[in-house]
Amino acid sequence: MHGANYRVGNGQPFCRKEYIKGNPQIKIAKFQGGKRANYDFCVQLLINEKIQIRHMAIESCRLSANKLLEQATGETGYFARLRIYPHVLLRENKMVATAGADRISEGMRRAWGKATSLGARVKQGQCIMEFYINQAHLENAKKALRSACVKLPGTATIKVIPWGQMSP
Repeated sequence: MHGANYRVGNGQPFCRKEYIKGNPQIKIAKFQGGKRANYDFCVQLLINEKIQIRHMAIESCRLSANKLLEQATGETGYFARLRIYPHVLLRENKMVATAGADRISEGMRRAWGKATSLGARVKQGQCIMEFYINQAHLENAKKALRSACVKLPGTATIKVIPWGQMSP
């Protein structure tokens, strides 16, 4: 099933994994990376609309941004943090695709379905991921987040916050 089918979060989210046999494993490898230190800026990736994001899209977004920023600054030149967690179980009612399947599939309008993926419901203006970075690499962080926006459904904006000498 395509991610476009799960973009809009309709109805109540289903998060109770203890009732599901064979629930899907989360694909996100790390939620934080880099070196914790005192940085000058916090660069955030904000989503512009109320949307549901699958965990594969979150992981590809994280990988894309981290790879670009690591090439520019090195492993210890930044600190990255994912700010969302995919709790919502996404289900799919797999239909039979053989000859005569139209008669079999009739009456399955509100079928329950099997858990296939995980998703995170995001509000408008919510932060998806953030980088803590120094002044010298600020443009590299913006460029990395711009390339990561392509991996996410919907539109996103980049916000730069002066962080001072506070630790993340």
